[in-house]
Amino acid sequence: MASADHNRELTSTLHLGLRSVVGSSPQAVVEDFYNQASDAEKEIIQATLSGDGNSAMIFIHRGAHKGERFRVTSDGVAIGRSPESSIFLNDVTVSRKHATIEKVGTHFTFKDSGSLNGSYVNNESVTEKVLQSGDEIQIGKFHLLFISATGEK
Repeated sequence: MASADHNRELTSTLHLGLRSVVGSSPQAVVEDFYNQASDAEKEIIQATLSGDGNSAMIFIHRGAHKGERFRVTSDGVAIGRSPESSIFLNDVTVSRKHATIEKVGTHFTFKDSGSLNGSYVNNESVTEKVLQSGDEIQIGKFHLLFISATGEK
């Protein structure tokens, strides 16, 4: 019997199904999230919304690790299951190097890195999308809320 190759990664494509987006508009999503937030989170949300647009926030608002938050700077962030990722999402439904968010001009752009299970923004399968404040990003089992001063208000 051949020995197992311990360097290979065993993954499979999972269809997780689409869930309804939290609100009827990006602004409604942010307002709903804000109304349910703790006082500390409200301060962070307000600072982000009134900021200069050079940074944004990602909040995990559904799924594992709900409540975690990550700052997105003009340098951008890597999202994935690799521990080196700026936004580390430890679940087999997430590729090691799943996606990135980059600052392009005055906006932040989400880019899927050819992940196995794909990425969704507001329930739409995407490979690249300019983000607006209130957009919901789904990566595997994780639902992330993007908040930025550069989004529509």
